[in-house]
Amino acid sequence: MSGASSGPRRGGAVAETVENLRSTGTDVVRVVYPDLIGVDRGRDVLVGHLPEACAHGLSFCRAVYHTTPRGGVVPVAGGLDAGLPDICVQPDLDTLKPLPWEPGVAWCLGDSVDPLTGEPAPESPRALLRRVIDRAGAYTDDALSAVVGPELEYFLCDAAPGTPSGWTPYGRATGNVYSAGRRGDPDGHLLRTLRQLDRLGIGVIAGNHEFDGGQFEINLGHSGALDAADRAFLFKAAVKETARHEGRLATFMAKPFNGLGGSGFHVHLSLVDAAGRNVFDDPDGTGGLSGTARHAIGGVLRHAPALAALLNPTVNSYKRFGPDTLAPWLIDWGLDNRSAMVRVPPERGPGTRLELRLGDASANPYLLIAGTLAAVLLGLRDRPEPPDPLAGYGYDETAAPRLPGTLPEALDALAADEALTGLLGAEFVRAFLTYKRDEIDRYQHAVTDWEFDEYAFLI
Repeated sequence: MSGASSGPRRGGAVAETVENLRSTGTDVVRVVYPDLIGVDRGRDVLVGHLPEACAHGLSFCRAVYHTTPRGGVVPVAGGLDAGLPDICVQPDLDTLKPLPWEPGVAWCLGDSVDPLTGEPAPESPRALLRRVIDRAGAYTDDALSAVVGPELEYFLCDAAPGTPSGWTPYGRATGNVYSAGRRGDPDGHLLRTLRQLDRLGIGVIAGNHEFDGGQFEINLGHSGALDAADRAFLFKAAVKETARHEGRLATFMAKPFNGLGGSGFHVHLSLVDAAGRNVFDDPDGTGGLSGTARHAIGGVLRHAPALAALLNPTVNSYKRFGPDTLAPWLIDWGLDNRSAMVRVPPERGPGTRLELRLGDASANPYLLIAGTLAAVLLGLRDRPEPPDPLAGYGYDETAAPRLPGTLPEALDALAADEALTGLLGAEFVRAFLTYKRDEIDRYQHAVTDWEFDEYAFLI
């Protein structure tokens, strides 16, 4: 998949694409793009109308970026107050892929623009990541590119009528972490999913059962930052869609069940120069790391409170944190230490990289990678030195600062981080903060099952 949009296609190129699609029996192109929280929005376009869609774009209401998971519209500037104007989504045919589970249908990503100015829509996560990548040169003297490898976990659920949520974890057997086969996956879900994802061609490498019943992890190969975000976005959409074909629910919610663990979105990141050399590697440096790597770590640690708002973006996200969870709780780093927020895996040479373990699976891949890269770039510019690496098992809160413990704390940290918000863009950050603070307000006014169970019978 190309990591860059080709923009509007010339008529001849589109006509050739239409001919190729028809020759394979494809009669529909599903044009999808990420909304503010990383959900796939889109439209099915009949192949005969694809030239028109590429020439003029597909019109959507801009407030799709401001729509909540349950259908409300948050009053973000430029939406309701402006009379619900349009955005225009331009198909990026360089990303075209046949859908293995939907015969006759191909997928492609779309880029949303303002139809009056032709500029990217302010809330577009894909455009935000492009802006961060394009501004990298202003934060370092070298022509450096990010290489990113995503790792995501999710829960697969079976329908459970009569339960409060209507769903229960699939294959509830415990103790099957790092296992494969039918012991923890009695219906062979993982094998089917891996094969479908492989046919989709998004660079999936491997998968395994995780700690809890119904929980799986699938790893994607590394590539450039935008391409990695594209693939992670399509991965999440594909897993959810293929689960629906099984009559099941796949959720990337951070912590969907009491008594079970959470699902992470870890990202491996390195930087390479114009010659393709990994600039994090230095055999003579402490721990085999270069000064560039140390400054990148320092940047991530410095901006971690603000990053939490992007990487742990829901009220539910903060129920995944805590001591002894293998989810970060403190702002620290370590050499091959999974109890640290930033882990440096043991490989050196071309494989030298950082693993940021802060993110949870509910994060929008574009915002997660854009925020992480922005913090790294600020580290290269400001050159902060990280503290000594964590030794032994972490979670000692006297040894390192704590991460934000709630979404409101994280949003306040993002709003206060002028360096990070300056790189991400003020208009985008305002929209994100408005949207997420509305989520907090709705949550605070909702009566939960826990409250009823806690209070109703005795009070």
